[in-house]
Amino acid sequence: MAQQYDNILAPVDGSKATDPVLDKAIEVAKLNDTHLDILNVLEVNQFSDTYGGAVSGDVIYKLSEDVQNQLEKLKKKAEDAGLSSVSIHVRFGNPKPVIAREFPADHNTQLIVIGSTGLSAVERLMVGSVTNYVSRAAICDVLIVKPQELAKLSKK
Repeated sequence: MAQQYDNILAPVDGSKATDPVLDKAIEVAKLNDTHLDILNVLEVNQFSDTYGGAVSGDVIYKLSEDVQNQLEKLKKKAEDAGLSSVSIHVRFGNPKPVIAREFPADHNTQLIVIGSTGLSAVERLMVGSVTNYVSRAAICDVLIVKPQELAKLSKK
């Protein structure tokens, strides 16, 4: 018997991995006739490290407003694809524990659908892969979506 999932999480970061991740999450949510949460985690300290000091509340507000608008578009895409239960969320903090443990615990997530990476090779070396961490530390099942280029190579 196939695994039945009641709550599916699609963490997105606006990278080129966002569309394939959302598409796969929609597909799995439709197969399971279930709820989909779309989450973006804003790591505010990345800005204070980069710009040498505290980031103003105005900047954080504008950033979260922009992210909220993008998430609304993703929610509409999921609803247009036939999902009736979709929620969007913006959280602040370190994406690794938020995606792997905190959000799933708060929302009874049973499956995380995440991209293999949204980072370049250099960025992965510098900050570590969120996906790598989530695949090891998640409190639920994890489905890793490969970029199209890799998926095509594996079929040959």
